[in-house]
Amino acid sequence: MVANPRARFLAEDIWDAPDDGNRYEVIDGELYVSPPPNREHQHVSFELGYHVRHYLGAHPIGTMYAAPFGIVMPGFSGVQPDLVFVSNERQEILTDQGAKGVPDLVVEILSPSTRSRDRGIKLRQYEAAGVRYYWIADPRSRTIEERELGEDGYGPPTIYRVGDVFRPVIFPGLAIEVARLWL
Repeated sequence: MVANPRARFLAEDIWDAPDDGNRYEVIDGELYVSPPPNREHQHVSFELGYHVRHYLGAHPIGTMYAAPFGIVMPGFSGVQPDLVFVSNERQEILTDQGAKGVPDLVVEILSPSTRSRDRGIKLRQYEAAGVRYYWIADPRSRTIEERELGEDGYGPPTIYRVGDVFRPVIFPGLAIEVARLWL
């Protein structure tokens, strides 16, 4: 939902959003408000975060953050992805508030209220900003998609389904049974 289509917001305005349980994002200068995520969404976030954090414990190559965690990217976009990974080489983008710059990985877990935004405008924003990896977890189809940024933008997604093992390119050796992600 666009809160006020005539107002032009700055990416940094996400730092001033009310603490009311909703998620506030600024995309191309427009303010978007999303309700708190549902139980299945939170389950997927916890499971993915758990596996990646466990991996990072054995391979300290960066840091993973879970929402709410704000990112101010170049231009007029300030977002709050579900999970964010910042490699050790990019730690300078981290601030006490969140991140100011482009993380290595962004994960969005689709919700009814964010489905089209996560697959549309946010995908294009992450691609334009230079987010190297973008994962989309879809509780409806019980899939996880992995996209990697190339010279011509994101290539077609690699889609993992129940019965598959997700082996993300960014984390060599990590293996997640896709069935474990869903309730």
